[in-house]
Amino acid sequence: MLVYFVTDEPTKLPAVRAMLEPQHAVLPWVLGGDGTGVRSHGVLMVDIDLRQGARVDQLKFVLQDLAEIPEKLFVVHNLSRSMVAQAYALGATAVISRPKEAVLKVAEIEQAETAAEDGAAEPPTADEGVAAFASMFSNVRNGKPLKLADAQRATSKIITRVGQDGLSTWLDEVRRYHEGTFQHCLLVTGIAVAFGLDVGFSGGDVSRLGMAATLHDIGKARIPLAILDKPGRLDAEEEEIIKRHPAIGYELLKGVRGISPEILDGVRHHHEYLDGSGYPDGLSGSQISDLVRLLTISDIFAALVEARPYKPPMPRQDAYQILCGMEGKLESALVRAFRKVALAPE
Repeated sequence: MLVYFVTDEPTKLPAVRAMLEPQHAVLPWVLGGDGTGVRSHGVLMVDIDLRQGARVDQLKFVLQDLAEIPEKLFVVHNLSRSMVAQAYALGATAVISRPKEAVLKVAEIEQAETAAEDGAAEPPTADEGVAAFASMFSNVRNGKPLKLADAQRATSKIITRVGQDGLSTWLDEVRRYHEGTFQHCLLVTGIAVAFGLDVGFSGGDVSRLGMAATLHDIGKARIPLAILDKPGRLDAEEEEIIKRHPAIGYELLKGVRGISPEILDGVRHHHEYLDGSGYPDGLSGSQISDLVRLLTISDIFAALVEARPYKPPMPRQDAYQILCGMEGKLESALVRAFRKVALAPE
């Protein structure tokens, strides 16, 4: 497979060639220079400093010449939330944090193309979901209105994928290719959808639960990046700032046409506990809806099993035991019902 490698530093080229050749032919394009051998197939791999406006402007001209290449793989070091959003805005179909991850990603793309030629491939949904999340977060961060269609598209694809392939496949794919920035939202949505399907929710209720999960952390788009991307534990002041995100998300969404009261409820109250110790409104008992109770369990479980640069994912058995230990805060009957989802064969 051809790999068109676009970079702003020629010194990066030898390492990329050492990783990918001879299995794949690497065609370099250094910003400011000429590209060669441009064709309409293969993979585009971009590794430039997206913080530099002049380099991004140069890249846009390159991307015009390579527009017919369908797969665009961007390297975003440290997976900074704003830079991931920038990559997807430039047309990325996938984002990785280190050049060496391209070996697996290019092999995966090649396998998918081979399967498609045989009529057996389904288009990958995790990357499409990430693109939709990136679009939502980018619009909100830049003061633009949120497009409900982005959330609906992402949710629909996740519902289809989890329904067809099961939760374990979804968790593996998200954790493997989407460390960091949007991993949590993707995991929560997949887990909530699997939970709703398992307890026998109707199609409409699964969609509402999935949409609430997709949008539950949209308020974090207005939280400073220095807090969101902090690699370690937050201090007390930062914790108070991050706790504002449910109310911020509610305010962002309440005027959006087509948003349902159930989804708004989930966005505002997914950190509420039955004993009244949650936030932002200190709800308790019957004040907390069934949808929110399911969403809260899914949110906590996802936070425990997700991978972060500073911590490995917790085993699902251990994460489920933590849920079981939150008696009085979570509905015990739902935690018991969640067992089958949490401990589904991996």
